Amino acid sequence: MQNRSWLHIILTRYKREISATLAYILLLLLLAVLAPSFFTASNWRDLLVNNVPVLIVAIGMTLVILVAEIDISVGSQFAVCSVAAGLIAKTGISMLPLLFLVLGIGAILGCFNGLLIAELRLPSIVVTLAMLVAWRDALLWCTQGAWIQGLPDSFQWFGFNQRTGAIALVSISIFILLIFTWGLRNLVAGRAIYAVGSDSEAARLSGIAPATVVISVFVTMGVLTALAALLNAVRFSAVPSNVGVGLELKAIAAVVVGGTAITGGRGNLFGTFIGTALLGTIGTALTFLGINPFWEKAIQGAIILVALASDIALESLKHVKFSSARGIVRQN
Repeated sequence: MQNRSWLHIILTRYKREISATLAYILLLLLLAVLAPSFFTASNWRDLLVNNVPVLIVAIGMTLVILVAEIDISVGSQFAVCSVAAGLIAKTGISMLPLLFLVLGIGAILGCFNGLLIAELRLPSIVVTLAMLVAWRDALLWCTQGAWIQGLPDSFQWFGFNQRTGAIALVSISIFILLIFTWGLRNLVAGRAIYAVGSDSEAARLSGIAPATVVISVFVTMGVLTALAALLNAVRFSAVPSNVGVGLELKAIAAVVVGGTAITGGRGNLFGTFIGTALLGTIGTALTFLGINPFWEKAIQGAIILVALASDIALESLKHVKFSSARGIVRQN
């Protein structure tokens, strides 16, 4: 009986994560039957490396959505930090100070968003939409659309060969995932994020400063976006000025399909990991199945709409149950 109750709790609390996991397993089974050539070592290596930046950005996006905000400027931030990394690398600076400089740029971009949202109380979707356009157009004006070329050998793959560099990139992303998963569960800051997303006013009354939490989350988002940009840039011999287009859609879709409520306060990074894996596989799967890969963005958009609709439906159901229970109490 007790085992059944625990099973019921797990299925209820993590049903979105379980649904995403089952969907991913079904996708892999479909590919095993219809496109077994998908399961080659080289294809899996490419999938892992290609989705490293998306996973890291999605980790930051999870934190943002947990506090009931949104950041659609991450694609432009990603481009700014990528170009900055390339320009700084061309000066001949070593990788460690380059890393801190790029992360600092990301922190500044994220802090700017956070201050406008938390202190001026502007809607996050409006602020980050404005920044999406502003950073992208400013970067285009500065670079005139030119790529950053002539990167030093010590910058590409961190000076390692491609195989070792790929292992390093995947290892870093998994390490970041584990650290933030642990932090959300065990640190006061993690619990504050959930509290602010669940009820900002209740969190304030309990001694938490919601504005500080929101600013910190956006700074973290900026830092993680900068790290993702650097890890992506080291893979290539040149940095395009238009890199990161559509990254915000991928990150948001990965977070919501992984079970994080778009209304905030509920979700975890395991679900984000599954969501990233699922969405990262869909694009390549479409190619192997002979379907036009342009459907990938349509699928991502549909996933966001379905997740939003389900969150609204669940909230409405909770309110109905609460109202019914309160009515029963009053009658008694």
